[in-house]
Amino acid sequence: MDRDTSRSAPATFRGLPAGIWALGLGSLFMDISSELIHSLLPAFMVTVLGASMVTIGLIEGVAEATAAVTKVFSGALSDYLGKRKFLLVLGYALGAFTKPIFPLAPSIGWVFTARFVDRVGKGIRGAPRDALVADLAPPSLRGAAYGLRQALDSIGAFVGPVLAVAFMVWFADDIRSVMWVAVVPAFVAVALLALYVREPQRAGAEARAPLSVADARRLPSRYWLVVLLGAVFTLARFSEAFLLLRAQDVGLALGYVPLVLIAMNVFYAALAYPAGMAADRVSQRTLLLVGLALLIVADLVLAAAPSPPLVFVGAALWGVHMALTQGLLSKLVADTAPAALRGTAFGVFNLVSGGALLLASVIAGALWSAVGASATFLAGAAFAAVTAVGLLAYRTTPHAVLQRGPLR
Repeated sequence: MDRDTSRSAPATFRGLPAGIWALGLGSLFMDISSELIHSLLPAFMVTVLGASMVTIGLIEGVAEATAAVTKVFSGALSDYLGKRKFLLVLGYALGAFTKPIFPLAPSIGWVFTARFVDRVGKGIRGAPRDALVADLAPPSLRGAAYGLRQALDSIGAFVGPVLAVAFMVWFADDIRSVMWVAVVPAFVAVALLALYVREPQRAGAEARAPLSVADARRLPSRYWLVVLLGAVFTLARFSEAFLLLRAQDVGLALGYVPLVLIAMNVFYAALAYPAGMAADRVSQRTLLLVGLALLIVADLVLAAAPSPPLVFVGAALWGVHMALTQGLLSKLVADTAPAALRGTAFGVFNLVSGGALLLASVIAGALWSAVGASATFLAGAAFAAVTAVGLLAYRTTPHAVLQRGPLR
């Protein structure tokens, strides 16, 4: 594993390569497009297409699980080819071409198909992109690099809902017309990545190992601990579509439902980069525990919320939790996987996490339909509490992996 003892290098914007910025800006524009649509999609499926809560949970879970499965193959292929940019751009392009399907959809089947294909695109680009961040960033700045990419991604994730709210007002709550706006930033993202991302020459020289299941056996045990940790985290956190449905459930007007994602992503974007820098310097185990504590509080607030203001508080806490944990988990994968298998490592990590997200989302939808909205969020809080207890109780490997980085 590559190591860098020069931890005095400042984790500043200037210290990060231009390629990290290009990847971040590509994520920003694609997330503007995706979140503009996704902030309206649950309400669109319920009010326009007549979908049930179980159907929404199933669609969201299958969509994310599809992305996770695809990441395994794209990550391994990027390792084999030693080229990540082609798969990166292909995945973003596929996502862009699905965006017009949403406003055209006459039935829930069309939405399911569009979500499926869009998540295939996400799966194709996800692992190569995450591995490319590690390829481009100095080891001492990896936390900051993942934090910056996540911050820019999250800026897009709240700009999208802002535009959704603005255009819902402009188009008098015509959801289909608003969804057409999302087409433009999606293709801007593809152009940015195609023109400005440059792969390091080193990537091609290290690859060319034959693809095989045996590659997974070459991944160290400390990496598999991170995979397990990511899966358990994901079980405690279901699709964000349920945040939007909760806001609508307590009386927020349809045109303002996207404000919930804005609240979440403002905090996510503001704290992702500082949290990434912190992950390069302080106890990573502590950051994970704080993130879990915030998720528990967010779920309890959302379960008890009688009106929209408390839903916004819960969404904000959810965003802080995401900022503390998501970039950190990516850094842990990069730090514990051999350089030649980073794409495969991110693919396997996302496959396992995606399976957990499918299970979590289906459970959330079933609980909502059978018991009520509060039960969904109380179950999430319970999963998060069990995860925190497990992390506190596990005393051996966390000292090696989760204190100040792998084996430190």
